[in-house]
Amino acid sequence: MISRGLDGDGYIAREGSLVRVPAAFAAVVDTARERIAAAFDPARLHSAYLYGSIPRGTAVPGVSDLDLLLALHHAPTPADRAEADALEAGLDATFPQVDGVGVLLFSTGTLLSELERHDLGWFVACLCTPLLGSDLAGQLPRYRPTSLLARETNGDLALALPGWRERLAAAGSDAELRALSRAVSRRIVRTGFTLVMPRWGGWTSDLAASAEAFAGYYPDRAAQLRLAAVIARTPTTDRAALGTLIDDLGPWLAAEYTTVHGEKAPRP
Repeated sequence: MISRGLDGDGYIAREGSLVRVPAAFAAVVDTARERIAAAFDPARLHSAYLYGSIPRGTAVPGVSDLDLLLALHHAPTPADRAEADALEAGLDATFPQVDGVGVLLFSTGTLLSELERHDLGWFVACLCTPLLGSDLAGQLPRYRPTSLLARETNGDLALALPGWRERLAAAGSDAELRALSRAVSRRIVRTGFTLVMPRWGGWTSDLAASAEAFAGYYPDRAAQLRLAAVIARTPTTDRAALGTLIDDLGPWLAAEYTTVHGEKAPRP
């Protein structure tokens, strides 16, 4: 029995599955698998994964994006990135069901490293659905909703704030504002949720549920995180709303996170 995203032993259950892919996205997933295999031969590609709303079964045609992660045998090269960019553009142009395609590239060495054990490793083991190749989850541990997991997944929000401020100041179009609002709000909601995750005692990727979990522990900031959850689902061009997230909620959340869980281990 699964409760709050946990399995019967209290570990975070893998949230996605190919059987949950909505019918409207079945062709998208099949084509993605074929095009990945064609672009990345077995000498380069170890395995490929889906993550996000499509394998969770909550994707909305014309609204949701397609998220992919490719695990390579070697560190990604500029040529690998160019192939991934072409894959993104081709899938996005072919399927109106998806509103954008994103392909992450990592080496298996990075994904299985001790440094990434409670960040990218956890991401693959719990949030990614195998699409091609041998599943790396078999080489990773099981995870509980601990303070260590909270620290290593989202304990670096402060590092993102200066860049967000620069992007907001430089944004010259509604498209740029919407893209920024989507990135900022999703990160804010996930950070707010993982701040309380060990106390809440489980895992969820649902944005509204994440905001409500947070609200139970920080009622004075609940309205702001609920606003972030709304913007994450419906990106905005409202500079004032973005300013609230970046200049008020964001700095407070980063400071509270450090107090409660500490700072994420530095990456090279």
